[in-house]
Amino acid sequence: MENRVVITGMGAITPLGNNVKDFWNGLKEGKCGIDFIKAFDTENFKSKLAAEVKDFKPEDVIDKREAKRMDRYSQFAVAAAEEAMKDSKLDLEAINKDRLGVVVGSGIGGIDTVEKQHGNLVEKGPGRVHPLFIPMIISNMAAGNIAIRFGARNICTTVVTACATGTNAIGEAFEMIKSGRADVIIAGGTEASITPLSVAGFITLTALSKSADPSRASIPFDKERAGFVMGEGAGIVIIESLEHALKRGANIYGEVVGYGSTCDAYHITSPAPGGEGAARAMKMALKEANIKPEEVSYINAHGTGTEVNDKLETAAIKLVFGDKVKEVPVSSTKSMTGHLLGAAGAVEAIACIKAMEDSFIPPTIGYKVFDEECDLDCVPNKGREKELEYTMSNSLGFGGHNAVILFKKWSDK
Repeated sequence: MENRVVITGMGAITPLGNNVKDFWNGLKEGKCGIDFIKAFDTENFKSKLAAEVKDFKPEDVIDKREAKRMDRYSQFAVAAAEEAMKDSKLDLEAINKDRLGVVVGSGIGGIDTVEKQHGNLVEKGPGRVHPLFIPMIISNMAAGNIAIRFGARNICTTVVTACATGTNAIGEAFEMIKSGRADVIIAGGTEASITPLSVAGFITLTALSKSADPSRASIPFDKERAGFVMGEGAGIVIIESLEHALKRGANIYGEVVGYGSTCDAYHITSPAPGGEGAARAMKMALKEANIKPEEVSYINAHGTGTEVNDKLETAAIKLVFGDKVKEVPVSSTKSMTGHLLGAAGAVEAIACIKAMEDSFIPPTIGYKVFDEECDLDCVPNKGREKELEYTMSNSLGFGGHNAVILFKKWSDK
């Protein structure tokens, strides 16, 4: 018999706030987390805006000595996991830690450390490279640090599927709980790649917006969109079997009911023509949830603000929802947070869960110019109140990765 799977805790470090409450309130208010980059001098960079995490102090959550042994992306993940675990009220002394796992991914990993230590190598020689350089940069170390912190001895693994990472991590954790391989999994994504090399790389790839106006830089589905804006942060959720959650009297935020994961097998950066691969992932999630497309109350789109992504994601949604497409609100919270890459799907999953809890759809801010190729109900500029039964989160990544999760509003009936 398959387990039902629920969300019992959430944690977030985002450009809108360093906890779930501030993040969600920022989304509801239509707050823009984008500004001029403070992390480094952008004088010679064509793109100068990003959605940076503000006022993050790792020592508030992590021992100072331990924090120095982690790249920023790992610090974000551990801080978000700490919030999620506290929120879940899991008694770590009472549960079986052999049944507690971790599935946390990062698209890029410790790039900040790579750049800084390469500088040490060039300027001071090989003997001055940090002795923990390798454990700081590898993509699995966020998951490893979380597992060590909480004594999680079940699966501890890392998903790396570029911008689909966070969604795939939650989806894979869902399937593990559903099949009975674990009772509780700490799942999500993390990223800290607002660095000179990363930003320069995305600029030369022609993926980033060159706008100098924070309010018109990340503008998904707008006809004048011209690239995404880099974001950073982490989103972590506690995923638990319903039986385990009910036994301990946990507060349940929502249920995970469907997951779809496909590959375009087409191109390293461009989605498949017509959005075919993303459409298949949505259909897989709907099939697993055993619901019809018209039962979906809200879609949190991948919605990066690039010309190709938004056009083809619109086409994919139309393939799935057909003539009912205009009845389904589809917003992109990346208009407020920028694109958190490997963490995007995880913070957007939290947005979907909070949307159901508060009966509120977050907007796509900065929207001005209608695009006939993106003619969805994109909830422009102002959020709206609506009872939500099912919410869908889409994530599409370089390499042709497509990941979709479906959530259901919790009801004990």
